[in-house]
Amino acid sequence: MLISLAGAVAPHALPIFLLALLTAVVAGGAACVGLQRRRAAMTADAAPQPRRLLPSLALGFVAVIAAAAVFAWIAERATPTRTLGRADQVLADGIAATLPWAALRAFSLLTHVGDPAVLIALGVGVTVALLWRRHTGLALGWMLALGGNAVLNPMLKRLFARARPLHEHGLAVEGGYSFPSGHSSGAMVAYGMALYLALRLLPPRWHAPAVMAAIAVILTTACSRIFLQVHFASDVAAGLLSGGTWLAVCIASLTWAQGRTWARPAT
Repeated sequence: MLISLAGAVAPHALPIFLLALLTAVVAGGAACVGLQRRRAAMTADAAPQPRRLLPSLALGFVAVIAAAAVFAWIAERATPTRTLGRADQVLADGIAATLPWAALRAFSLLTHVGDPAVLIALGVGVTVALLWRRHTGLALGWMLALGGNAVLNPMLKRLFARARPLHEHGLAVEGGYSFPSGHSSGAMVAYGMALYLALRLLPPRWHAPAVMAAIAVILTTACSRIFLQVHFASDVAAGLLSGGTWLAVCIASLTWAQGRTWARPAT
């Protein structure tokens, strides 16, 4: 059934992606606005409550465990002889046969947002800006998030050693192993952390646009790897999961450290 589904989706992959992207961006912005209004109403109707870190950290831990379990499930089944691996190949072949050249060209440009050189430049720029504004803790968390993923993804690639799908269009040439996608995990960590910093540091009127922009960049970068046929769909899903897991760990660590700072008695 999964293989048949991949074959049916492949000719319509581009409109499905565009619809899913629009839905995710709008839903993310609406959710952010709704949470802001709810928080404002609660603040107006009730006395300020002490921050409770334990429930947030527990929820983050559960999310990490769930993401790791799904990653392991994908890794076990994304082989050429298993159903998921065969569905990956059918989807890649179908996209290669039906995707318009103009769309392929557009994705070959958009995918550079997740290039290592771009993420390094972004990492350096944001670090300098945070240190300039004396946000030392956030700068340290930002550097650890990006640096940790830069170490984790190559280790996972060498561990699973999955070959890439065939891509002969010439618009993108990638070597090395395929699983999990480095562009997907890098985009998730870098732009997810950038969103976290935006929510921490920017005025509330910028929060919804920041959420929408982060969703658009992450999803477009990740899916561009499928459309360019340099990664299988399961590579991208695993990259988003591994990057999201590491992102959750980093944000939870920053939240815990911030909670420790709040808990210190005034001197």
